[in-house]
Amino acid sequence: MHRTKLWSAAAVVSAMSIPLGGEAAVTILGAGFARQCYEYAEAGRASELGLENCSRALVEQALPARERAATHVNRGILRMHAKDIARALADYDAALRLKPDLAEAHVNRGIALVNAGGREAEAIAALSQGLKLETTRPEVAYYTRGVAHELAGNVRAAYDDYRQAAALKPDWTEPRTQLQRFKRVGAAGG
Repeated sequence: MHRTKLWSAAAVVSAMSIPLGGEAAVTILGAGFARQCYEYAEAGRASELGLENCSRALVEQALPARERAATHVNRGILRMHAKDIARALADYDAALRLKPDLAEAHVNRGIALVNAGGREAEAIAALSQGLKLETTRPEVAYYTRGVAHELAGNVRAAYDDYRQAAALKPDWTEPRTQLQRFKRVGAAGG
């Protein structure tokens, strides 16, 4: 007899916390505006000065492609903190044009797409690509992909991603909080 587990989750998707602050800044070594931009992004400090440093790095510094892409990602993070999702997405897209294999650009783009609303399929694809490329913060990618799956109505996939996020970072309470909303509602036989 084949048994399939059925799962449900309490409907609190709109109250779920998307991991702003969980974004993965891309490290810039050395000095200058690009490094200052990275430091603001890593600290999660959205400020005019941080954004100015990022923009000045992109205009005034002769950056190699990887550092230029990283600076776009870092500026995108600051724009996400400032709730400027459209411009954050533009930065992530610019980073991916320069470095299509930059995992953090895919993950941060996925976070922005979830926050934009109604773009869950794109978010799932971006987050999956970031995981495939071995992001430095897979727990954030799994958690956010879980949110996107849940918003898209894929409850089992959401549950699996929240479990993976919790397993990767046991001291992070948000995935465990989301998992508490799920329950097994029955089994179908066949």
